This record gives sequence, C-alpha cells and structure tokens, in this order.
Amino acid sequence: MSNRNSQQNKQAARERLRAERERQAKKDKTRRQLVVGGSVVAVLAVAAGIGVAATQLGGSGSKSSDSSWDAAAKQTLVEPANTAGKGGTDITVGDPKAKHTLEVYQDMRCPICSVFEQNVGGEIQKDVKAGTYKVTYHIGTFLDKNMGGTGSKNALSAIGAAVNVSPEAFVAYNQALYSKANHPEETQDKFADDDYLLKIAQQVPALKDNAEFKKNVTKGTFDKWALNVSDTFDKAKDVTGTPTLKLDGKKLTKGQGVPMTPADFESAVKEHL
Repeated sequence: MSNRNSQQNKQAARERLRAERERQAKKDKTRRQLVVGGSVVAVLAVAAGIGVAATQLGGSGSKSSDSSWDAAAKQTLVEPANTAGKGGTDITVGDPKAKHTLEVYQDMRCPICSVFEQNVGGEIQKDVKAGTYKVTYHIGTFLDKNMGGTGSKNALSAIGAAVNVSPEAFVAYNQALYSKANHPEETQDKFADDDYLLKIAQQVPALKDNAEFKKNVTKGTFDKWALNVSDTFDKAKDVTGTPTLKLDGKKLTKGQGVPMTPADFESAVKEHL
C-alpha cells in the first residue's frame, strides 16, 4: 500500500512539474512576443516619423508643398525688372516699337512647348533680332493643377529671377529649361526642386554663379509674381492649350494648330503679316 501510494505520489509530482514547465514555457513565449512586438512597433513608429519628416521637408531645395504656395499668395508683390503690363505680368522680348507682336502662351512643364521651343525657338529669336516682331510670353501653371505638383509655378518664379537679370538671360534660360536634355516628362515634377532649376541655370552664362539670381530662386522672391502671371494666363479665354501662338491677336495655325517646324512657322507668320 505504501509502495503504491509512493509511486502514485511520484507520478503526481512529475505531472505537476511537467504542467508547471508548460505554464512557464507559455509565459516565456508570451513575454518574447510582447518584447519583439513592442520593438517592431517602435521601429515602425520611428520609420513613420522619418517618413513624415521627409514628406514635410522634401528635397534640400524642394518647394513641392502646396502650403508654401498658399503662403506665397500672401507675400508682398515684387515685380522682376524688364517686365511690362499691370503687375509686370508680361515678359516682352525685342524692340518695344516693333510694329507686330507675337504672343506665346506656354506652361513650363508642357512637353509640346518643349518640342516647339527646340524646333522653332531659334527662328523666333532670329525674327526678333530682325525687328519682324516683338514677343510677349504669357506663362501658365495649369499642369500643376492637372498633374499635381508645383513645378510649373516654381519654374515660373525662377523665370522671373532670370528676366530680372535681363531679357536675354530669360530667353537663354527658357531655352535651357525646354531643352531635350533638361526638360522632364510632365508627370515628373522635377521643376519643383530649386536645386534642379539652379543646376540648369549654370548652362546660361548670364546666370552661371549669379548670386542674385540664386538668392531670388531659393528665397522665392518672385513667387507671388508667378501666381499673378498664372492668373493672367487663365483669363485668356480663347487659349485652351499650350503652346498657343497669336500674331497681332490672331492665332497662328498650321496642321493641328501648332507649327512644329521653322518652315511651317514662317509660313504661318507670313500669312498674317
């Protein structure tokens, strides 16, 4: 009897020990899961914080936030030198006394404007030098609204900094921004980055290492002006796309409405002169 009881007691003790080990193992597993889980949450929280900071700060020279442009609307207006019209919203190149006026409507993110400038821009400047007409540029930012981003506005502000140097600097910078090597796809908002705009400016002799130009770009001196220029562009009710060209108020059309070669352009001009 005593032997049987002893064996039963030993068996019961072993069962209690095994049960206790299992309970302890479960506790240890739970504790490890909590520690690992807490670490993951902490890592995710840090990562999220970094992501938020990156989103808020953007690139070193980025003005990609709409809020920064909301603030720009409240700035005191600074008009670039060498502009005309109410609020300096017209950029005119050539002899002011020229009998004829060519108006160019463009958006700096517009890919067709880029191709047009590459193909016909040189012909336009040749006519300007010959006194055939002066050119007034009207620049919009509708692609920012359509595609998202702020590159059209930011590039327009940089255009203001260029024309503030001289009309010639504007022409050269306009060509550089629209060049095949520099102009991004319209879905890529690269012009929202001041550093990218300044890099392109290094290709323009009048803007290369120009401290005043750089300051005006990075500080957004002409941001308010850019918004006003865009508003003026939007008021042109007969302009439904870019590039749009008018000679003495009459639209130049060739083919589908955009003279894409120098020969087509000159033919359209001659029809109106």
